[in-house]
Amino acid sequence: MEQKRDKLPVFYIPHGGGPWHVMGDAFGGAVGYARLKNYLVDFGNQFNKKIKAILVISAHWEEVFPTVYFGSNPPLLYDYYGFPESTYHLSWSAFGNPGLAERIEYLLKTSGFTAKREYKRGFDHGTFVPLMLAFPKPEIPVIQLSLVKTLDPETHINLGKALEPLRNEGVLIIGSGMSYHNMRGFMSGETRTSENSEKFDNWLAKTVLSTDIQERNTALMNWQKAPSALECHPRSEHLVPLFVIAGAAGDDTGLIDYAGTLLGVKISGYKFG
Repeated sequence: MEQKRDKLPVFYIPHGGGPWHVMGDAFGGAVGYARLKNYLVDFGNQFNKKIKAILVISAHWEEVFPTVYFGSNPPLLYDYYGFPESTYHLSWSAFGNPGLAERIEYLLKTSGFTAKREYKRGFDHGTFVPLMLAFPKPEIPVIQLSLVKTLDPETHINLGKALEPLRNEGVLIIGSGMSYHNMRGFMSGETRTSENSEKFDNWLAKTVLSTDIQERNTALMNWQKAPSALECHPRSEHLVPLFVIAGAAGDDTGLIDYAGTLLGVKISGYKFG
């Protein structure tokens, strides 16, 4: 192992909807998406050439067991539907790092997980869309790790705990999701939707910013009891990357790193460490 570096923070970021970054009107949310774009560009500028690699846990990859991408030259997986033909020919030539993938696999296995390998799957839009903006010149290797299909909160917090040592090894860990993810709600334009998103967002911020780490993680494990939780997340795959990040945060407390509005709903991103 190389000499330890300064411990990196960990992040839960919003990745937006589909290929929004190349859509002229950004689905009618141009102002909100412009703010998100600026955030991601600034995010990349903070870490470009300061990190060894990037590990992304995206909302858009689920497997029975946590699965690590081992390929050296990952393609892009255009896992969105009904968009202009040009959005299915985007290019971002990031590369993998099988050696780092093996390190991640080792950490998972020594923490009691059954870990699997994947060689063919491309980077989904939860990975390539935000990273295309943050790191437009793909000079840093990127590894992607799947969620576990159960979406069990405790499992994913423990998954994050297994990954925490990477923070001392120059690996930037990113959970890519959305703090609000109800597609019908996004399209409804209803006042009730906005109110629901604000209630849940307030709860989430209070939870993440708690200085009692055990209390924070327990609250996240019981997220369905939060105000308007199921209205904001009918299915939790876009929230689960936050659980991984909370686990990887260890004893570090969180702070709000991004706060914005998309199509009338509140969207937040968080930093730990």
